[in-house]
Amino acid sequence: MFNNISVNFGNFLLSLSDMIDLASPTIAAHQMRTAYIAWQISLAADFSSEMTEDIYKAAILHDIGALSPEDKIKLQDFEETNLIDHCIIGKALFLSTPLLKSSADIVRGHHTPINEFDSTIENPVVMAAQVLFLSDYVERIINKDVYILFQVQTIKKRLKSDLSDIVHNDVLDIFFSLCIREEFWLDLASAHLYSFLLNFGPLRTTYLGFEDIVYIGVLFRSIIDFRSPYTATHSTGVAESAYLISKKFGLTDTESMLMRLAGDFHDLGKLAVPNSILNKPSRLTREEFLVIKQHTYHTFKILNTIGGFSQIAKWSAFHHERLDGNGYPFRIKASELDTGSRIMAVADIFTALAENRPYRKRMKKNQIIKILTEQKDKNMLDSRIVELLFDNYDEIDAIVKKQQAISEASYLNFIPESRRKL
Repeated sequence: MFNNISVNFGNFLLSLSDMIDLASPTIAAHQMRTAYIAWQISLAADFSSEMTEDIYKAAILHDIGALSPEDKIKLQDFEETNLIDHCIIGKALFLSTPLLKSSADIVRGHHTPINEFDSTIENPVVMAAQVLFLSDYVERIINKDVYILFQVQTIKKRLKSDLSDIVHNDVLDIFFSLCIREEFWLDLASAHLYSFLLNFGPLRTTYLGFEDIVYIGVLFRSIIDFRSPYTATHSTGVAESAYLISKKFGLTDTESMLMRLAGDFHDLGKLAVPNSILNKPSRLTREEFLVIKQHTYHTFKILNTIGGFSQIAKWSAFHHERLDGNGYPFRIKASELDTGSRIMAVADIFTALAENRPYRKRMKKNQIIKILTEQKDKNMLDSRIVELLFDNYDEIDAIVKKQQAISEASYLNFIPESRRKL
């Protein structure tokens, strides 16, 4: 059924990593640049292709355990004192995804000093984690406002001063051997680094089938939703309700499964929205709502950079568009909204209304039906899809809640209690 569906793994990870780092100019491309440094160290050390790929995969997503933009900015600015929680969460997320499992311990150890490991540098995991430690540190101390070649000697001096007892000398020596190459630094600072890694990086020839794409979708659904107890199961609910409505509407099995995948990614752009806005317990100001409005724009732009994802990008990103053209951010009218986009809009509202929010309690069935009816009557939502949901409301609601209960258990398992904060 899904034999013709595949995406380039390198393309997939680069785009999703790029999304994670869109939260602030201070962290823009941090993981991508860290991955480039780690890859170049791996090549200079003549690591095996398997080890090089594991280090690269760990590096390109090494901060996924820092769930909010605020947390990522604190890490970038060396203001975070608790460096372990996001490593633990990151490892758990990597372990949940078959293609990333082999990199999980590298992510867990990427802030661990060499003298705190139970093993020596001869252990490949220790070596890999140390490479990532150094790569992450180097990227964070670069001044983005100063020409990169002006900084090389300063960076070397700082590494010798700051990391001589933290990163193994073998790793530092390998990195210092790279420092004499101006090309290394110019590539690192290049605005075209995404394209360079896409075309020449270690995953350039690796392609994912549908099953692996689904696993990555679930991973990012968790990253998106696990930022707050209020959103811990939202994308699960949207994905499942979109899938069920699609089946009831008569879409093919393939189309319905792709709708579920689109639901997993539909709020991807919220990774750029601060938790202080997403979890605000009162009405948003005009300025805060304008910040919220960027999220579907980012969802569309990021997913559209993944080859073969153009349809999923539309289904994911158009869930706040309306038939009357008054949705956001693209102001698309009915003639341009296909069935999948219309289903996703209904699935998103249905799921959101049935969930607790910082500013209100979850709504009951009669309240949800009232709001959806009003939006249908105002030509905001497709009446056929709304009526289809009403006709199958109890069945769909029961299945969605069952899937959300599974996601909630996963959230409680993945996220330490100290991090379940608003």
